[in-house]
Amino acid sequence: MGMKESPSVITMTGAKYWEHEFKNFKAGVYVPDCDKIYDVINFGYKAPYLIVFEEKEQTAEERASLAEKTGLSKIASAKGGSVVFVFPTSGDWDSASDDLFKDLIAESKIHQYYRDGMVTFRDRFTGEYKDFFIRGAIFRTCIYASGKSADYAARNLLKKVEGEYLWGPGDITPACLVLENLSVVPKVERDDIPVLSVGNSAEVNATLENCCKYFRAEKTVDYIKAYEEFTGTFKRWCGDLEIEPDLAGEGVVEEPAICEVKTSPDNCGDDKGTERHKVGYIAYYNKDLFDKGPAPLLLAFHGGGDSSLYISFVSGWWKVAHRNNFLLVAIENHLNSTATEMMELIEELKKKYSIDEHRIYASGFSMGGCKSWDMFQEYPKVFAGLAPMDATFEVGLNVFGKPAPTEINHDTPVPVFYAGGEITPLPELPFQAEKCHDRIKYVFEVNKLVTPYNVKYEDRENWPNKIWGIDGDRVEKFYDETRDSYLTVNYFKDADGVETTALASISGQGHECREHTCEHAWQFLSKFTR
Repeated sequence: MGMKESPSVITMTGAKYWEHEFKNFKAGVYVPDCDKIYDVINFGYKAPYLIVFEEKEQTAEERASLAEKTGLSKIASAKGGSVVFVFPTSGDWDSASDDLFKDLIAESKIHQYYRDGMVTFRDRFTGEYKDFFIRGAIFRTCIYASGKSADYAARNLLKKVEGEYLWGPGDITPACLVLENLSVVPKVERDDIPVLSVGNSAEVNATLENCCKYFRAEKTVDYIKAYEEFTGTFKRWCGDLEIEPDLAGEGVVEEPAICEVKTSPDNCGDDKGTERHKVGYIAYYNKDLFDKGPAPLLLAFHGGGDSSLYISFVSGWWKVAHRNNFLLVAIENHLNSTATEMMELIEELKKKYSIDEHRIYASGFSMGGCKSWDMFQEYPKVFAGLAPMDATFEVGLNVFGKPAPTEINHDTPVPVFYAGGEITPLPELPFQAEKCHDRIKYVFEVNKLVTPYNVKYEDRENWPNKIWGIDGDRVEKFYDETRDSYLTVNYFKDADGVETTALASISGQGHECREHTCEHAWQFLSKFTR
């Protein structure tokens, strides 16, 4: 999988374009010009993956013309996306491989390193760039097919399709199909595949309407209107079809923005050695949040390779902010920024929003969890509480795996809610790795907890508590009905009898961050002020 070299990109009027031939299909990728903010903030998670199964192979100019005429280019441009034209290498759709769609999805990724409709992977420790892929959110695939290509889609995609998902094998069934001028009555084997039928017979439409939960028929179609009302409202997350939330309808403001900060000497990211660089973020808040005065702020840091949209939606932080009325600011590509630079960002946010400076919090998943630990180590007096999740470096190292640029915190307690998965393949909890054990011991010392953390990692087989080593002063269990799992929280008191530290583990959870956990993290953190 993956293109070993970047395809040659040509510049067209108002767009970029490139082609590549894979084993079972040829791809022509049309990338319309878009707002420059998309160069800094990765909207790959939200951008629709618009795939045109062209009935006959077209030239670059013909593809560009079709994208512009249908409005697909406008749809793509609105989220910094592209239009991908696909034609079988066999020469026609009748002889196309049944695995064509699976192969297409395997060659499609979203990642933090993207340009001109393609992504690549970069080892953040070695700096090495790896294979190139078509940029596309495979959980937002919308297939546009007509005639012979529509017949092919009807044969192969109106059923559960399994292939290479985000983290390995999984359900890659399209989120939506647009089928035009079918010559066959389709056999629908899965009822949760939305279908827009265009110019089809009454018999075809009757079959589709009877078999599909989400169905719409048109004689001719306005693709932009159809996207706004139908095709663009779906995504398929981990196999389940979901309806996109209407943020504006729920009174939530989604505000992407860019702030320029001074590059600190300890920056080991892509902007290392520059004087200043841009930091992107997306703010989420209820439209009436600031009507009653300054509001709490929570910074959210995504996992490595993810984005601000990912931490906001997959982890559910925007919903937590909506329910609990605080300002959520999800940081884009924070692995190119330092804790020091985040302090400058906070000061800029204070100028823009009415923020309660006594109620500033931060949380993060995976590498974002490590970034949250940077705040604990380097700037503890800024935060009323921190919720790192699912990761840590060794005590004293920062998110770049380097020694912290200053003496780390040893005497300023910071309320902490730390959570990790009980069956994760990565080290998150004390029983899984010595560095996790040492991190918890460090928190106990800084937060001056009454109960001593004197268990040794090498003696973990004999720990009274098999996950943390010791039981909390108080323990609570919360059931997550969406995942049929339990969040078990061990609370520990400081010398004043206040539970300032919460250590949580989630049954049945691998390396992920769940809304249920984020909600409980906020309920704990929000009790504290600085």
